[in-house]
Amino acid sequence: MKITIIGAGNMGRGIGYRLVAGGHDVTLVDSSEEAAETLAKELRSVAKKGGSAKSASLEAAELGEVVVLALSYGVNLDVAKKLGDKLNGKVVIDIANPLNATYDGLATAPGTSSAEEVAKVVSTGAKVVKAFNTTFAGTLVAGNVGGTPLDVFIAGDDEAAKKTVSKLVSDGGLIAVDVGPLLRARELEGLGLLGITLQIRHNLGFTTGWKLIRP
Repeated sequence: MKITIIGAGNMGRGIGYRLVAGGHDVTLVDSSEEAAETLAKELRSVAKKGGSAKSASLEAAELGEVVVLALSYGVNLDVAKKLGDKLNGKVVIDIANPLNATYDGLATAPGTSSAEEVAKVVSTGAKVVKAFNTTFAGTLVAGNVGGTPLDVFIAGDDEAAKKTVSKLVSDGGLIAVDVGPLLRARELEGLGLLGITLQIRHNLGFTTGWKLIRP
Protein backbone atom coordinates (compact mmCIF):
# COMPACT_ATOMS: atom_id res chain seq x y z
CA MET A 1 0.00 0.00 0.00
CA LYS A 2 1.14 3.56 -0.66
CA ILE A 3 1.24 5.76 2.44
CA THR A 4 2.20 9.40 2.81
CA ILE A 5 3.64 10.49 6.15
CA ILE A 6 3.52 14.24 6.65
CA GLY A 7 6.08 15.07 9.32
CA ALA A 8 9.59 13.63 9.44
CA GLY A 9 10.08 14.05 13.19
CA ASN A 10 10.35 11.38 15.86
CA MET A 11 6.83 10.01 15.43
CA GLY A 12 7.05 10.09 11.64
CA ARG A 13 10.23 8.05 12.00
CA GLY A 14 8.66 5.53 14.39
CA ILE A 15 5.54 5.01 12.28
CA GLY A 16 7.68 4.87 9.15
CA TYR A 17 9.74 2.02 10.64
CA ARG A 18 6.60 -0.06 11.18
CA LEU A 19 5.22 0.66 7.72
CA VAL A 20 8.35 -0.25 5.76
CA ALA A 21 8.82 -3.30 8.01
CA GLY A 22 5.37 -4.35 6.83
CA GLY A 23 6.32 -4.05 3.17
CA HIS A 24 4.56 -0.79 2.37
CA ASP A 25 5.62 2.12 0.16
CA VAL A 26 6.15 5.30 2.17
CA THR A 27 6.54 8.88 0.97
CA LEU A 28 7.94 11.32 3.55
CA VAL A 29 6.90 14.96 3.46
CA ASP A 30 8.23 17.67 5.74
CA SER A 31 8.71 21.44 5.81
CA SER A 32 12.41 20.56 5.65
CA GLU A 33 12.98 18.59 2.46
CA GLU A 34 16.42 17.64 3.79
CA ALA A 35 14.88 16.08 6.90
CA ALA A 36 12.37 14.16 4.76
CA GLU A 37 15.08 12.75 2.50
CA THR A 38 17.34 11.88 5.46
CA LEU A 39 14.52 9.88 7.04
CA ALA A 40 13.59 8.28 3.72
CA LYS A 41 17.19 7.09 3.34
CA GLU A 42 17.12 5.63 6.86
CA LEU A 43 13.84 3.84 6.21
CA ARG A 44 15.13 2.38 2.95
CA SER A 45 17.96 0.79 4.91
CA VAL A 46 15.56 -1.07 7.22
CA ALA A 47 12.70 -1.83 4.81
CA LYS A 48 11.49 -5.43 4.55
CA LYS A 49 9.10 -7.45 2.37
CA GLY A 50 9.59 -5.09 -0.56
CA GLY A 51 8.84 -1.94 1.41
CA SER A 52 10.26 1.34 0.15
CA ALA A 53 10.67 4.99 1.14
CA LYS A 54 11.16 8.27 -0.70
CA SER A 55 10.71 11.96 -0.01
CA ALA A 56 8.71 14.68 -1.72
CA SER A 57 7.53 18.23 -1.12
CA LEU A 58 3.96 18.76 0.09
CA GLU A 59 3.09 20.52 -3.15
CA ALA A 60 4.56 17.82 -5.40
CA ALA A 61 3.67 14.71 -3.39
CA GLU A 62 1.18 12.32 -4.92
CA LEU A 63 -0.74 11.37 -1.80
CA GLY A 64 -1.06 7.69 -1.00
CA GLU A 65 -4.21 5.82 -0.08
CA VAL A 66 -3.40 6.57 3.55
CA VAL A 67 -2.11 9.94 4.78
CA VAL A 68 -0.54 10.08 8.24
CA LEU A 69 -0.56 13.50 9.89
CA ALA A 70 2.54 12.99 12.06
CA LEU A 71 2.22 16.56 13.25
CA SER A 72 1.60 18.45 16.44
CA TYR A 73 -1.85 19.73 17.33
CA GLY A 74 -2.67 22.89 15.45
CA VAL A 75 -0.19 22.18 12.68
CA ASN A 76 -2.23 19.09 11.80
CA LEU A 77 -5.31 21.25 11.32
CA ASP A 78 -3.45 23.80 9.20
CA VAL A 79 -2.05 21.10 6.90
CA ALA A 80 -5.40 19.31 6.63
CA LYS A 81 -7.02 22.57 5.57
CA LYS A 82 -4.24 23.28 3.07
CA LEU A 83 -4.58 19.87 1.44
CA GLY A 84 -8.32 20.36 1.02
CA ASP A 85 -9.82 18.19 -1.72
CA LYS A 86 -6.53 16.30 -2.17
CA LEU A 87 -7.62 14.26 0.85
CA ASN A 88 -10.88 13.22 -0.77
CA GLY A 89 -11.19 9.43 -0.59
CA LYS A 90 -8.08 9.09 1.59
CA VAL A 91 -7.77 7.48 4.99
CA VAL A 92 -6.35 10.24 7.18
CA ILE A 93 -4.61 9.19 10.41
CA ASP A 94 -4.39 11.82 13.14
CA ILE A 95 -1.75 11.01 15.77
CA ALA A 96 -1.74 14.31 17.70
CA ASN A 97 -2.05 14.66 21.44
CA PRO A 98 -3.40 18.20 21.94
CA LEU A 99 -1.32 19.12 24.97
CA ASN A 100 -1.62 22.57 26.53
CA ALA A 101 1.34 24.91 26.97
CA THR A 102 2.21 23.51 30.41
CA TYR A 103 1.80 19.84 29.41
CA ASP A 104 -0.62 19.19 32.27
CA GLY A 105 -3.87 19.14 30.34
CA LEU A 106 -5.48 19.09 26.92
CA ALA A 107 -5.84 22.18 24.76
CA THR A 108 -9.05 20.97 23.16
CA ALA A 109 -12.42 22.06 24.51
CA PRO A 110 -14.54 19.56 26.46
CA GLY A 111 -16.59 17.32 24.20
CA THR A 112 -14.17 17.21 21.28
CA SER A 113 -10.72 15.97 20.27
CA SER A 114 -7.92 16.69 17.85
CA ALA A 115 -9.17 13.92 15.57
CA GLU A 116 -12.73 15.26 15.54
CA GLU A 117 -11.43 18.72 14.73
CA VAL A 118 -9.41 17.27 11.83
CA ALA A 119 -12.56 15.54 10.59
CA LYS A 120 -14.33 18.92 10.48
CA VAL A 121 -11.70 20.60 8.30
CA VAL A 122 -10.87 17.84 5.78
CA SER A 123 -12.89 17.25 2.63
CA THR A 124 -16.13 15.37 3.22
CA GLY A 125 -14.79 12.35 1.35
CA ALA A 126 -11.82 11.87 3.69
CA LYS A 127 -12.03 9.19 6.39
CA VAL A 128 -10.35 10.24 9.63
CA VAL A 129 -8.94 7.64 12.01
CA LYS A 130 -7.22 8.24 15.35
CA ALA A 131 -4.19 6.00 15.88
CA PHE A 132 -0.62 5.91 17.23
CA ASN A 133 -1.16 8.71 19.77
CA THR A 134 -0.65 6.35 22.73
CA THR A 135 2.61 4.87 21.39
CA PHE A 136 5.99 6.54 21.76
CA ALA A 137 8.46 7.02 18.92
CA GLY A 138 11.24 4.85 20.32
CA THR A 139 8.91 1.94 21.06
CA LEU A 140 7.56 2.14 17.50
CA VAL A 141 11.07 1.88 16.10
CA ALA A 142 11.65 -1.22 18.22
CA GLY A 143 8.13 -2.54 17.62
CA ASN A 144 7.81 -3.79 21.18
CA VAL A 145 8.36 -3.09 24.85
CA GLY A 146 10.31 -5.79 26.67
CA GLY A 147 9.61 -8.20 23.83
CA THR A 148 5.84 -7.59 23.91
CA PRO A 149 4.34 -6.15 20.71
CA LEU A 150 2.78 -2.73 21.07
CA ASP A 151 -0.97 -2.21 21.10
CA VAL A 152 -2.19 0.53 18.75
CA PHE A 153 -5.61 1.86 19.71
CA ILE A 154 -7.75 2.90 16.75
CA ALA A 155 -10.90 5.04 16.67
CA GLY A 156 -12.97 6.01 13.65
CA ASP A 157 -16.44 6.21 12.18
CA ASP A 158 -15.64 4.40 8.92
CA GLU A 159 -15.28 0.64 9.43
CA ALA A 160 -13.37 0.06 6.19
CA ALA A 161 -10.91 2.82 7.08
CA LYS A 162 -10.30 1.27 10.49
CA LYS A 163 -9.70 -2.11 8.89
CA THR A 164 -7.17 -0.53 6.54
CA VAL A 165 -5.28 1.03 9.47
CA SER A 166 -5.53 -2.21 11.45
CA LYS A 167 -3.92 -4.07 8.55
CA LEU A 168 -1.04 -1.58 8.44
CA VAL A 169 -0.57 -2.02 12.17
CA SER A 170 -0.53 -5.82 12.05
CA ASP A 171 1.72 -5.87 8.97
CA GLY A 172 4.24 -3.93 11.05
CA GLY A 173 4.21 -6.53 13.82
CA LEU A 174 1.94 -4.61 16.19
CA ILE A 175 -1.52 -5.34 17.60
CA ALA A 176 -4.49 -3.25 16.48
CA VAL A 177 -7.24 -2.57 19.03
CA ASP A 178 -10.48 -1.06 17.68
CA VAL A 179 -11.89 1.16 20.42
CA GLY A 180 -14.99 2.32 18.56
CA PRO A 181 -16.19 5.52 16.84
CA LEU A 182 -14.13 8.65 16.36
CA LEU A 183 -15.50 10.27 19.51
CA ARG A 184 -13.46 7.71 21.47
CA ALA A 185 -10.46 9.77 20.35
CA ARG A 186 -11.31 11.99 23.32
CA GLU A 187 -10.40 9.19 25.72
CA LEU A 188 -7.40 8.12 23.63
CA GLU A 189 -6.01 11.64 23.76
CA GLY A 190 -6.57 11.67 27.53
CA LEU A 191 -4.71 8.35 27.70
CA GLY A 192 -1.92 9.87 25.63
CA LEU A 193 -1.66 12.76 28.09
CA LEU A 194 -1.56 10.36 31.04
CA GLY A 195 1.16 8.30 29.39
CA ILE A 196 3.29 11.38 28.84
CA THR A 197 2.88 12.67 32.39
CA LEU A 198 3.78 9.23 33.78
CA GLN A 199 7.05 9.26 31.86
CA ILE A 200 8.00 12.54 33.53
CA ARG A 201 6.78 11.68 37.04
CA HIS A 202 8.43 8.25 37.14
CA ASN A 203 11.44 8.96 34.89
CA LEU A 204 10.45 6.22 32.44
CA GLY A 205 12.23 7.68 29.43
CA PHE A 206 9.27 7.23 27.06
CA THR A 207 9.95 3.48 26.91
CA THR A 208 6.58 2.14 28.10
CA GLY A 209 3.38 1.16 26.31
CA TRP A 210 -0.29 0.67 27.10
CA LYS A 211 -1.39 -2.96 26.80
CA LEU A 212 -4.87 -4.48 26.75
CA ILE A 213 -4.39 -7.80 28.53
CA ARG A 214 -6.53 -10.64 27.24
CA PRO A 215 -7.24 -13.87 29.16
